Amino acid sequence: MFSRSRKCMLVALLALAGAAQAEERLLRVCADPDNLPYSNADGAGFENKIAELVAQDLHAKLAYDWWPQHRGFVRRTLGAGMCDVLIGVPADFERVSTTRPYYRSSYVFVTRAGESVPGFADPAIRQRRIGVQLIGNDMAATPAGHALARAGATANVTGFTIFGDGPAAQRMVDEVDGGGIDAALVWGPQAGYFAARAHKPLSVSIARPPAGTPEPFEFSVALGVKRGNKALLAELDGVLERRQRDIDAILAAYHVPRTDAAGEGR
Repeated sequence: MFSRSRKCMLVALLALAGAAQAEERLLRVCADPDNLPYSNADGAGFENKIAELVAQDLHAKLAYDWWPQHRGFVRRTLGAGMCDVLIGVPADFERVSTTRPYYRSSYVFVTRAGESVPGFADPAIRQRRIGVQLIGNDMAATPAGHALARAGATANVTGFTIFGDGPAAQRMVDEVDGGGIDAALVWGPQAGYFAARAHKPLSVSIARPPAGTPEPFEFSVALGVKRGNKALLAELDGVLERRQRDIDAILAAYHVPRTDAAGEGR
């Protein structure tokens, strides 16, 4: 039988253990449950891997709030207090406070191995069958798509909407793989991921915008927190400084084309 003193000690230890468990830190991340290569509910995306790394460095338990990344995503997630962090946002995104960038990428051309696409200023580009992404509910073109239009390369262009069987980027790369189009003009992280999984060898090359193009082709990517959350922002900047090499390795494993100092696109 336990003595009274031992019982009191056991109760105190259990209470302390319960308090420690209750105080376990959570890192709440909002992400799309079906948006590879970025994230999915199985944790298979590269932003999932970065979230795991950040939580580990902060000695926090990672918890997800899942929400499809459609219009209103930021307002309905981070803005509504559902989570603490968004893993991949433009570094100059005004609706959140952003960390230092941890990579920079660009629109790219995906072609069959050994083939290439003329520059935007070359009239020959008008003869190529090129696929472009159409984004949003209004099916607007990407900056790269606008550059094609200004180059007069519209007759042989095929638009791929966000609606369809699988991600638009994957369908575009599949069309290149199968010979349906000559090239796909795709945002880099998506292009690299799906091109690496094609049946035939495909090439991924940085798309250089024509001189005077008003829309940028390249974007730096950062972590985002609710505006004014300076304490968490400082912590995340510290994680990025300490773990940049680990993040670089994750991005390389997912074949993310890069135009920053750690990438091969310079």
